[in-house]
Amino acid sequence: MPPRFSVLDRSRTRQGQGHPEALRDTVAFAREIEALGYHRFWVSEHHGVPGVAGSAPTVLAAAVASATSRIRVGTGGVMLPNHRPLVVAEQFGVLESLFPGRIDMGLGRSLGFTGPVRRALGADKADAERFREQVAELLGYFAGDRPGVRVSPSEGLRVPAFVLATGAGADHAAELGLPLVIADVRGEDAMLRAIERYRDRFRPSASTPAPYVVLSRTVAVAETTERAYELLVSEAWAMAYSRTRGVFPALAPVDEVLSLEMTDRERRLFQEAVRADVHGTEDEVRAALTRLAERTGADEILVTTSTYDRGRMLDSYRRLASVAGLLSAPVGS
Repeated sequence: MPPRFSVLDRSRTRQGQGHPEALRDTVAFAREIEALGYHRFWVSEHHGVPGVAGSAPTVLAAAVASATSRIRVGTGGVMLPNHRPLVVAEQFGVLESLFPGRIDMGLGRSLGFTGPVRRALGADKADAERFREQVAELLGYFAGDRPGVRVSPSEGLRVPAFVLATGAGADHAAELGLPLVIADVRGEDAMLRAIERYRDRFRPSASTPAPYVVLSRTVAVAETTERAYELLVSEAWAMAYSRTRGVFPALAPVDEVLSLEMTDRERRLFQEAVRADVHGTEDEVRAALTRLAERTGADEILVTTSTYDRGRMLDSYRRLASVAGLLSAPVGS
């Protein structure tokens, strides 16, 4: 079967825009994405990162679910080293109780952006190394098998859990019998090896009887290849800037970025960020995604495109929906 298509929005700020406006944009964007027929809409968790407004994913997910009616809503993801599994179970139990059958629980193990942020969160490397144990504890609260602890309203509810493949995430997902969410941040070969290892080691579970791979990828579609490339520029520069200065800036206009005199390192990082993305006309993107689906066997593609111009970004998602045949596809299943 062809892969499903879903969306992850990081609530990126744009030059001249504050965090409150970015969060409201995310909620409005979710309504637009639902109307286009995408399968899921996820939000992310970032603490103390300038340029990213999404710091409380379960709170934002509640706002998104309230503003939509059919699309699945979730997190990509809640970073368990920053939280007690009991509290996470309670939060998702409340979400599932309010929006039954629509909530996803994406779980990650990334620590805070900087040392001071990690200290403020009370999280360290040892917490990240306990990720598998934390996931098992969290799932146990829904199953009702944690002795002496009854979690209301979570116990007995079914909230699909997904594991983000940072570090040993692919191995944890396989051992726990959970869907895997993966990107090619370490290169396509490394990603393909991780997917193969996940499928080889997968242990079927009650919630997930067979391996399920969600591929996270930036995809930009426009009327010409050049216009599609422009959609990648603002985010690619923000990534390059963050890796050279330790600060994640608000998204800048395309013309401003293209007129910058970048250092050699900035230019290399910028070009690497663009090369990792899929972009082009509808026909070019259709061909690229077909090849990607064939290489990875992905069950779902989680699109993460951000750019300065929200109107052009939404047009890209409209074009992608047409490419993927989403306008006539069922939602919420």
